[in-house]
Amino acid sequence: MNFDFISDGTSILQASSSELKDWMKQGFNERLRVFGNELLSYSPTAYPYEIKDHKQVRANNFVSLSVTGTSCSLNCEHCNGQLLKGMESTITPETLFERCKQIESQGGEGVLISGGSDSEGYVPLERFGDAIGRIKSELNLEVVVHTGLVSEQTAQSLAEAQIDAAMLDVIGDERVAREVYHIKNGPEKMRRSLDILESLNVPTVPHVLVGLDYGKLGGELEALEMIGQGSPAAIVIIALSPIRKTAMEGVDPPTPEDIGRITTIARLGLKNIPLLLGCARPMGQHKIDTDAFAIRSGTNGVALISQEGVDLARNMGLEPIFLDICCSLAYKTMM
Repeated sequence: MNFDFISDGTSILQASSSELKDWMKQGFNERLRVFGNELLSYSPTAYPYEIKDHKQVRANNFVSLSVTGTSCSLNCEHCNGQLLKGMESTITPETLFERCKQIESQGGEGVLISGGSDSEGYVPLERFGDAIGRIKSELNLEVVVHTGLVSEQTAQSLAEAQIDAAMLDVIGDERVAREVYHIKNGPEKMRRSLDILESLNVPTVPHVLVGLDYGKLGGELEALEMIGQGSPAAIVIIALSPIRKTAMEGVDPPTPEDIGRITTIARLGLKNIPLLLGCARPMGQHKIDTDAFAIRSGTNGVALISQEGVDLARNMGLEPIFLDICCSLAYKTMM
């Protein structure tokens, strides 16, 4: 199937609810054809999680670590550094390695290494390269890194460390990147970062944040088209969840249906790439409804899936597989 992100994607965005169901059915059938019937259900332990069908095996199975503590110079309009408060602080290479060593000794499976950005959008990872390499070579842990933009030097160090995945937000609209992330020429720089990482065979898992433009859709199609120009290991769709003490705390998030439109476009346009609904999205009934759209449109997995999502998946002939790790590792599970 040939898919034009701008033309066909626009048709899906403008489709009626009944027409959207037909597009979603195409996506679901395509997913069954390419990937089979397993639905990967992720619960990284940065978030406490328990439903009737699953309880996390241990509290520190997959831990989120920040190499900058709570410090971030970018101060994006939707985050303002608030998300870093939910991560453990490991601000030196020594503390990073020792914390990972402790996690391994306690039976953990892996870590997400992240941090705040400098004013240009780069997470200061260079001085942590050797420590990350030691974690991969000396410890039995999966390591995924939320990189921000990357230089060739940073990408080379991550490649040499043999990390398991590099995660990077991708924005398709230059205005949104500039006004929300405060990054000029953002789409170009993000595609360049992906090119650098992919040229070094670092598995990339780009994230598309639906509703980043103050809850409205804008640039998501272009972001998916940009991602499709490369060779991602997987793609994660996340959604704006307004956070207190940010410029967006009072905005309405994108609707579950609009998120479903984006997952449908991603599924039909990138049919051979694992597609996930990530953990960053609104909770409550919004989450339940979003899970349903994601499952019906053909995603391969859902992070922090609701019990209602599990029940729907089974009713649709899917087999939920529970994993207490980051969904960016889906490509390894599906190999």
